[in-house]
Amino acid sequence: MEKKIALEEHFMHPDFVDYWANTAINISPELFGKVRNKLEDFGDERINEMNKIGIEKSVLSLAGPGVQAEYFTNIAVKKAKFLNDYLAEKISGNDKRYGGFAHLALQDPRAAADELERTTRDLGFSGALINGTTNGAYLDDDRFSVLWERASDLDVPIYIHPNNPADTPAMYQGHSEMWGPVWSWTVETGSHALRILFSGVFDRYPNAKLILGHMGETLPYQLWRFDSRWKISNRGSKKLELAPSEYFKRNFWCTTAGVCSDEPMRCAIDALGVERVMFSVDYPFERSEETAEWIETAKLSISERSLVCYENAKSLLKL
Repeated sequence: MEKKIALEEHFMHPDFVDYWANTAINISPELFGKVRNKLEDFGDERINEMNKIGIEKSVLSLAGPGVQAEYFTNIAVKKAKFLNDYLAEKISGNDKRYGGFAHLALQDPRAAADELERTTRDLGFSGALINGTTNGAYLDDDRFSVLWERASDLDVPIYIHPNNPADTPAMYQGHSEMWGPVWSWTVETGSHALRILFSGVFDRYPNAKLILGHMGETLPYQLWRFDSRWKISNRGSKKLELAPSEYFKRNFWCTTAGVCSDEPMRCAIDALGVERVMFSVDYPFERSEETAEWIETAKLSISERSLVCYENAKSLLKL
C-alpha cells in the first residue's frame, strides 16, 4: 500500500457547530450532522481510518465556515485564535500523525495575517484553509493584500475550500439539488480562484501559493480557453504579466479530495504538472476505503503515484 498524506481532512469543535449549521441547506436533511462524532474525534477512530489506507499524516481543518460566518469582528478574531490553540493542543499529542491549517477571521485582514504567522511559526501549522467569502468579500479584494503578502513571505499555501456564495443566482432556482457539492460549490470556488488570478495577486506576490480541492474545481480542464479568451475579454484596466495558464503551473496546486476518478486526475496532472496534484480524502465526508481503493489502482506510474500520494504534499507543506 502506498504511503499517503491527506490534506483536506476536517474536524469540529462543539462551540462551532452553529456556524457549521449554515451548510445544512446543501445536503439532504436526513444526512446532515451524521458525521459529527467523527469530526470531533482525534483518537482511535480517526487514526484507525488513516491506518487502514496508509495515511501517515492528516492535515486537519475546521469543517464549515466557522468564524467567517460571525457578524462581530472582535468575536471572530477571538474565536479563531481559540480554535487554532485547540487544534494545536490536539495535534501536540500526536504530531507525527496530525498537522493543521489555520482558521482565520478575515473580517480583520491584518489580524488574519498575524494569526497566520503565529500559527505557522509558533504552532507548526502548514498554512490556512479559507471557506469561501467572508461577508461577501473574495480574496481578490485589496484589503486582503496584507494576507497574501504575509503568506508569500512565510512561504505557506492558502487552501480555498467551498462555501455558499453571498447570494443565490437565478440559475439554481427550482433546482436545490444543484446547490452545494453537486455543482454550486464548484462554480463558486472556481470563480473565487479566477478572481484572485485575474486581479493580479500572483504578479504582486509571485511566491503566493493557492490550493484547490476536488481536482482543481474543473479549472485545469479550461486552461487553453482561459488563455485564448483572456486576449479578447472585456478586461478594462486589468493586466497580467503572464498568460493565465502560466499562473496555474506556477502558483496553483490541487487535491483529489472528493473525486475518485482517473479522467479528471489525468487532466489535472497533464495541465498543472504531476508535482501539483495531491491526494486527499475529504474525511469524514467521503469514504476512506473507497478513496484508497481508487488511488491504489488508478492509471498512474509508480513515480506518479508516489508524488500524488505523498511526496508533493510533503514538499509543499514542508512536513
